[in-house]
Amino acid sequence: MRFDAFSFGSISIDGVTYSHDVVIAHEQVRKRKKKPSRKFRDAFGHTPLSIEEDIPWDCRRLVIGTGTGALPVMEEVKREAERRHVELLIVPTEKAIAKLAEQLPQTNAILHLTC
Repeated sequence: MRFDAFSFGSISIDGVTYSHDVVIAHEQVRKRKKKPSRKFRDAFGHTPLSIEEDIPWDCRRLVIGTGTGALPVMEEVKREAERRHVELLIVPTEKAIAKLAEQLPQTNAILHLTC
């Protein structure tokens, strides 16, 4: 997987540009469907990453890119990662991309592109 470019609100992966949050699972890219988490927005001031979303748990490591640091990750997500023995790396998206570029095996990701 090749990360060609990243800027606020946009990422290019393997020559395809995405203008929405993405989920990367087994080298497949799809749109993050955050609708299930919207009900928590008022409590966080931003739509958080919640356990209600389709999180790609079938990995050893899950990298969560938080944009500039604004994406809240709910405690339930952290507890579920621990329960599943999945290493959770929560960092700004720019650092998440650098980590993913290392091509670490059995690594999935959720990347927030704004904020």
